[in-house]
Amino acid sequence: MAGSANPALADSVAGELGKESASAVVERFPDGELRPVVDGLQGADVYVVQPTGPPVNEHVMELLLLVDACRRAGAARITTVLPYFGYARQDRRDRAGQAIGVRVVAEALASVRTWRLIVVDPHTVALEAICAVGVEMLTAVPLLARELGAGSLGEREWDRAVVVAPDLGAVKLAEHYGALLSCPVAVVRKVRLSGTRVVAEELVGDVRDRPVVIVDDMISTGGTIEAAAQVVAGHGAAPEIVVVATHGLFVEAAVERLNRAGIRRVLVTDTLAQPATPAMPLGTCSVAPLLADAIGRLHRDEPLDDLLARV
Repeated sequence: MAGSANPALADSVAGELGKESASAVVERFPDGELRPVVDGLQGADVYVVQPTGPPVNEHVMELLLLVDACRRAGAARITTVLPYFGYARQDRRDRAGQAIGVRVVAEALASVRTWRLIVVDPHTVALEAICAVGVEMLTAVPLLARELGAGSLGEREWDRAVVVAPDLGAVKLAEHYGALLSCPVAVVRKVRLSGTRVVAEELVGDVRDRPVVIVDDMISTGGTIEAAAQVVAGHGAAPEIVVVATHGLFVEAAVERLNRAGIRRVLVTDTLAQPATPAMPLGTCSVAPLLADAIGRLHRDEPLDDLLARV
């Protein structure tokens, strides 16, 4: 079942499974209310594909109503497939009076009786503990690492390449990429001043005259990547940096920041729909085979161990 956030991905997943995706008719009231309508699901094992990227609030609300509509249409079991889980960054408070958004969304999904969640590289590893329903946290890192190895750098350059974590939170992710690519890891220490302003202060590791691959779970405004690129350039890294992330949001001035930072190539997945003609050197790696594999195994009650994210 395809939501409106990324129907092309839902179609690709269905194709991998030898199926056709179903689409809801989403009625819209003049005041902006949504009312999805679905048919023909009596007794079905339903997988609703809906990343909750921008506009996040509308896509979250559509997802909740779509799951409820599937249940009321007689679905026997409903699995929510969130290739990108919006609000996952809101997993803790840094001062009194803040909401914990990821818990609110997780509880809302549980309230509409979804059976299970499938997510890809969520921002918080605590998601499984937060959710009242089962969570399968898949990782696209092996897919992206294979794509990187196939064409982002020349064979000789890979022998000298360094994987860079743009902040301390991305260290484990960088180590995962480093192990898959047989590359050393360096770490940038940053301070976030606001949602869009980041200051990178120091680098741990050697990047001088070496190609650099900056890795993260997502690129939102591009501030973290730009700051990390400035630091590695200041430490003598080879020019034309490669950036890889699972989720490409590219909001606000992200494209301008990445172009200004001299990024050679940006590689993301299709967890979020990307423009057909991006204004930057963007490559996209599809997670459809990964999601299709997971869905097929869940339908057959088989384990997913080798697909899960490292935590």
